[in-house]
This record gives sequence, structure tokens and C-alpha cells, in this order.
Amino acid sequence: MNINKKLPVALAVMAALCSGSVSAQEFTQEQIDAIVAKAVDKALAERQKKMDTAIDKKADVITEPQTAAQSPDMAIPFGVKFTGYARYGAQFQGGDQKFVGVDGSYNGSSAIGRLGNEGNGGEFQLSKAFKGNNGAIWDINVMFDHWGDEVNLKKAYAGVTNILASNPNAYLWAGRDFHQRPQQGINDYFWMNHDGQGAGVKNFDIGGVQFDVAAVAAVESCSPEVMNDEGNPSRITCTGGSGTGDKGNYAITSKVHGMKVGPLDLELYANYGFDSKAVDTDERKNAWQGGVVLSHTGEKGVNKVIARYSDNSDNSVYNKTDDLTAIYASFEGNYKFTQQAQIEYLLAFHDYDNDANSVDNRRNYGAIVRPMYWWNDVHSTWLEAGYQRVDFDQGGDNHGWKLTLSQNISIAMGPEFRPMLRFYVTGGQVDNDRTARVNGTEESNLDSFNVGAMWEAWF
Repeated sequence: MNINKKLPVALAVMAALCSGSVSAQEFTQEQIDAIVAKAVDKALAERQKKMDTAIDKKADVITEPQTAAQSPDMAIPFGVKFTGYARYGAQFQGGDQKFVGVDGSYNGSSAIGRLGNEGNGGEFQLSKAFKGNNGAIWDINVMFDHWGDEVNLKKAYAGVTNILASNPNAYLWAGRDFHQRPQQGINDYFWMNHDGQGAGVKNFDIGGVQFDVAAVAAVESCSPEVMNDEGNPSRITCTGGSGTGDKGNYAITSKVHGMKVGPLDLELYANYGFDSKAVDTDERKNAWQGGVVLSHTGEKGVNKVIARYSDNSDNSVYNKTDDLTAIYASFEGNYKFTQQAQIEYLLAFHDYDNDANSVDNRRNYGAIVRPMYWWNDVHSTWLEAGYQRVDFDQGGDNHGWKLTLSQNISIAMGPEFRPMLRFYVTGGQVDNDRTARVNGTEESNLDSFNVGAMWEAWF
């Protein structure tokens, strides 16, 4: 038992021995032993109660946990806080595709289903909080990620709350951050994404409604190239990944949340993108997008409807295309039949329409369902089935299906709990009819049969 667990017991024993008007010398050894045993039992019961409360805590498992902004009433943790998300493992490819995917998909990297169909990587964050004499709470956060050959600095920002007397919950920040990236878990899709560096405010209260606004810039990056330069020992222009400066693509982002429409929770998004003179004159463009989320949380589960419209862009106003309009709509949720039997599901539609160049115009249709059963608070079995169709205006369509059976070992009962060990087998088939016609190759079916093991954790 470590010192943190001993301390409450020791305090309880001291309080019990020192209370009352009778001194400790007047107790017999048997009485002292009984008092100590009672204090220990009480401390252990309180500790178990806290653990049970944490396990029973409800969570919206549609969106993976992310570090929230500090609040004025928070207790400042001692030292540095370590948080993050990661998954690593090995997967044996027994078919044509290691990861099942339909060509032309815009609904995420795992649009046909995420379970047993994703690569390795992680995001690791260190945070330090401070409390000033005036009551303001500051935090500094740094995060590195590893999703490829390079390790990149994804976060380096500072923020403060309880600094405005009229709006103590408002959180002011500046630096580089994951920014406005609402994510769907089951298909791993960020239906908006404006990661970058800038400044803004979150949770600014306006009559009971929360308002977020920020000005952010896309981070510059480089592509490694080999040079004939004897003065450069590596002969490589750069190591790839993100740089330190701005790329020249900017965005004004906003979000209104904390609203109710009857029993539904409502969120509204509005973003505007523009370019600086760092971008060539003939390449500078503007873009905008708006989104709405309606969700309902009940005793048995959560359901969400998401709709997004983009002009001259798709899911990010950083990246602009003339005469492009993109519409994304989805319905997702989870339902708990019992504590042991639960199900997650997603229906998604994505329309990509470019009036200036219609050769890539398409509509994506996707459906994923994931029933889950817990044999106890450690072992569970999940089955995920997915189907996707990409219907092009020119050249036909591509379609495919995927099925994954996964046996899991996790820290507690429920889809929101990690760490988890996962042992799975995935099968599927993809028919990229349109791709074959465009490339002048023969049409063929791509079969998949993969076996793997992986650990996943958010902490």
C-alpha cells in the first residue's frame, strides 16, 4: 500500500484516538485495537465507494475523451499530469488489403468500420496547472504524436480561467492546439478539423449559453527531398512533419453550445477561411462552413444527428477548392439493453460536388453496427459489421463490406473504459469498379482476411 492510501487511514486513526475528553492512556490495548480496526474499515469503505462511483459514471462514448479546459473550482494537481491516447499492435495480412477501405471514401480513415481496421500510433500529453494569488488558474500543455515515421509537436499552448470577474468560467488560450475537431468514434472521422496555432476563448457565458471563438492558422509543413549538397551531411532538406510557422491558411472558428431545444441538446458551428499573402495571389481563396448537432441522452443511451454544409471546402476551411460544395449528414448512437449487452451504430451520407471539375463528384453512403457483450467486468466480445458505397457521377461506383470479431480484456465493464487488450479477426471484400475504369485496369475484387492483437488506451 503506497503513502496515498495510508494517509487517510492514519488520519482516521489519529482522529479516533484523539477525540473525546479521555486520553489515550486510559484505553486498554483491546479497545485501541478495536478503534483502529473500525477506522481502517471506514477508510476502506469510503475508498471503495469512490471507486464504484467512478465505474458507474455515465459517459458519452460516441466521442473519445479529450482533456477538458480547467474550471475555476478545480483542485490543482501536484506535479505534471500525463494524459493521451494510443494504440499499438501487430496485424497479419492474409488477403489483398491490410486495412479494408473503399476507394474515394471521404467519411474518415475507417469509414467502413474502425474495429480491427486501424493502424498504430498515439498522442502523449504533459500538462502543468498553476493557481495565482488572485485565484486565476493557468495551465500549460505540450503534446507529441506518433502516427507515421515522424514524431510531431501537436500541442504547445497556455490557457487561463477564472481571470474575468464577469465570466469566471471563460477559458482564454493561445498557442498550438487540437482545435475544433469534433470526432465520430466508430468510423474515426473528424467532420470538422482546424488544428493549428492561434488564440481564442472557450465557454464564454452569454445568458446561459456557452460561446467559443478563435482565430487559428494552419501549421507549415515540409516534404523531405534529397539534395546534391556536400555541405549537408544528411543531404535531406527537412525531416518532414510540421514546422513552427504559419502556412498562410487561416480560419475564424466559432461554436455555440449549452443550448436546449426541448429534450435535445443543440450545438451550432460557423467557420470562415481565408489566405494571407504567403499564398500566391492566384491561389488565394475564401471558404465557409456551418454545422449543427442535435443530441439526446437518456437512461439507455445517446443519439446524435449531425449536419454540415461547406462552400469551397470540405471538413476544413484551411483547404479550399473553387466551386466545391460538400454536405455531410449522419445519425449515430448507442443503446444499452442491459449493463452487459450494448450496441453502437452509425448511418452516414457525404456529397462531394465540384461544379468546376465534376470528374471526382461522388456520394458516399455508409452504415456500421457494433453489438457488444460483456461476460464479466473484464472480458467482452464485440462484433462489428460495416458497408460502404461510393457512387461517382462518372465511371460507376465502388462498394465494400467488412466484418470484425474481437475478444477483449478491459479495465471495467463498458465501451468507454480503457486500457483494453484486443484480439481480433477481420474479413471483408471491396469492389473498386470506378477506379479500375479510370486507371485502365481490369476490374477485380479485393478480399481481406486479417488477424491481429492490439492494446488501446485513453488516459
